[in-house]
Amino acid sequence: MSVAATADFDPRKAGDVVGWPKTDRPMRIALLGWARLSFQGTQGSGYNLSASELATGLAMSGHSVFYLASGRKYNLVPWSYISKTETWRGVECHDLVNSPNLSPAFYNFNNLRAEAGSQRQSTLVLDWLIRLQIHVVHIHSLEGFPLGLIGTLRNSGIAVVVTPHNYWFACPQVDLMRGETSLCMDYQGGKSCQTCLKRRSARGHRLKRRFGQAVEGIIGIEASGAMRRVAMTLQARVQELVGKVAPAPPPNARLPDPEAAAGLEPQSAFDDGLIRAGLASERTDRIRRPLAKAAIDSNEQFLRADHHLTVLNEYGERRTAGMAALGRASAVTPPSDFVRRVYVRLGLPEERSRVVRLGQPHFDQINRRARRSPYYGQSPWHANDTSRPLRLAFLGAMRPSKGIDVLAEAIGLLPTRVRQRCQFHIRAQGFDWPVRKKLSVYPEVAFGGGYDILQLIGEAGEYDVGILPHVWFENSPLVMLEHLHAGKFVISSRMGGVVEWIDQPRNGLLFAGGHAEQLAACIQRLVNGEVPIPSPREIHEATPLLTSYPQHVQEVESLYRGLIASPS
Repeated sequence: MSVAATADFDPRKAGDVVGWPKTDRPMRIALLGWARLSFQGTQGSGYNLSASELATGLAMSGHSVFYLASGRKYNLVPWSYISKTETWRGVECHDLVNSPNLSPAFYNFNNLRAEAGSQRQSTLVLDWLIRLQIHVVHIHSLEGFPLGLIGTLRNSGIAVVVTPHNYWFACPQVDLMRGETSLCMDYQGGKSCQTCLKRRSARGHRLKRRFGQAVEGIIGIEASGAMRRVAMTLQARVQELVGKVAPAPPPNARLPDPEAAAGLEPQSAFDDGLIRAGLASERTDRIRRPLAKAAIDSNEQFLRADHHLTVLNEYGERRTAGMAALGRASAVTPPSDFVRRVYVRLGLPEERSRVVRLGQPHFDQINRRARRSPYYGQSPWHANDTSRPLRLAFLGAMRPSKGIDVLAEAIGLLPTRVRQRCQFHIRAQGFDWPVRKKLSVYPEVAFGGGYDILQLIGEAGEYDVGILPHVWFENSPLVMLEHLHAGKFVISSRMGGVVEWIDQPRNGLLFAGGHAEQLAACIQRLVNGEVPIPSPREIHEATPLLTSYPQHVQEVESLYRGLIASPS
């Protein structure tokens, strides 16, 4: 692409993408999810980013692409209907308004009857698809829809592809975790589900959204948001006045620096290299429950188990219904073989399953950036290099399942001499203050806040090693793929689909999820030089599963054509 073409580039026009293949047999394709497609990763995280870029690629190829979200938008009209939200990158985006099923999933956790089947909602979706003359439906998330929708679509002759980015069809908690703190290795026929998450009234939340979104439509999002903040502040103040909670401390209520009298001269009593800022835990800090430790062979244990299909209550029935619904799909295409095998173990017919690896435009940009670097063939850091520390990065979110607490504990377990040869670069979306406060004693830790894709592309120059300390059965985590496309060595929990990409020690090291001491040991092995850090070129050579964005779109497009030509 010439400099002039680059300057005039308009991502809304497929013709601006030089060399992108245009189809001579356009299809009419509908994608289903719960998040707003144009919000990409900022709503729905990696699943929505994947769906949005696939939709973009299909539209660029000349297909007619439609998107339908459900369970997110409500108003005071008593019936459900589908309305257009926007046109984004050539994709016609719609919302099913006033859905009987809420999204995301945890709001619908106790709404089992409507989630199992709502014929009225399924018929509404089917009629919409028929009017649009859709050839194939691609479900990236069925949250906000009924499980029975897949069967309704298949009975009408429409091909249905399901790409599960998590375990929602088998687990209403989504991640196969119990209480969001430990793996759910045995759901006890559904009995464990009863106390897994906080019980929420689906009807109450629907009413709250109906009135809340109606107010937003009148006064605007900014004003309604300000009203909610005022209400929350008043509630907290009333609780203080009645003595229900202790008053909030004054701002900056921390102890003096214990070395204040020393001035510029360090005192020998504090030569451990820590910073003592006098920060204490406050009631306003979020209390995070401790995460359970997992066995190093948790993947294998889960796949060997035979108790998953036991049915003892309505949640057991929900798992059976979820697997039956998934089994009606024309094809099930998880991005990792581990997730495919989990669903097969739970009852999915294996012949309907197929792994389709993810490709993203920003993966390719990150990868090309690494290949264009004059340092592509050089190791980024050597243990005998005393000119700078080893830079390790945690990129992602502050959700407990992502394992930031495991990393925080591991940093505290490192010997001083090892820790001081490291620099920890943490960039994560979400409320980070409690963890940031905990790690404030370590001068080797820096928090950079959230980030977007443009920042991520340049982020590769800020670190040498990526850390994934997750505590759930990750599917195909985008952050791992970002690290590997950037040619970065990865230290990761040995849980979920991650093991399919990591070839120890050629491109990474694995440890048992939740075991901070094992994570610390992995870091120490790198610092001591026991495991040399490969060059970006060597990382790429050790990771053959990396897939380009054009490859991903073309594989999915080919899958669609096969299903349309030979419906089953």
